[in-house]
Amino acid sequence: MHSSTAPPPQYVTGVPTHHMTTPGEWSTGLCDCTKDMSSCCMTWWCPCVTFGRIAEVVDKGTTSCGVHGALYSILCLFTGCQCIYSCMYRSKLRQQYTLTEKPCNDCLVHCFCEGCALCQEYRELKYRGYKPSLGWEGNLVKQSQGVVMPPVGPGEMKR
Repeated sequence: MHSSTAPPPQYVTGVPTHHMTTPGEWSTGLCDCTKDMSSCCMTWWCPCVTFGRIAEVVDKGTTSCGVHGALYSILCLFTGCQCIYSCMYRSKLRQQYTLTEKPCNDCLVHCFCEGCALCQEYRELKYRGYKPSLGWEGNLVKQSQGVVMPPVGPGEMKR
């Protein structure tokens, strides 16, 4: 018998164990914020942190979470137009994973549903095997764990 409520996705390996997405589809919907309550709460109270983490991973560590989060905060405090900055990273994320632009244009999604958009992007990175809270370098270390390098022989240590 099939249960009407599916268990929450398991992010241990980066791919949920109970479903796969169709290529081009987001792993979760825009309004599925409560599927990951910790990122939902963080985004509600500190969207600059969520955005900084997303941007650092999407940019592959070229700029830190702190810098992205600070720029986001400054734009929010002085212009209220942080959505213009954050929608660029939604577009980058979509391009990296060939995700569809839905439910509408990236900038409209961020202008009218900023919190939901950030939560969805954070969940997508987790679905793809990243742990955004580790930053780019931390994720590289996590991904390289378990990789064993061959021992160096005595004749191989020459300068």
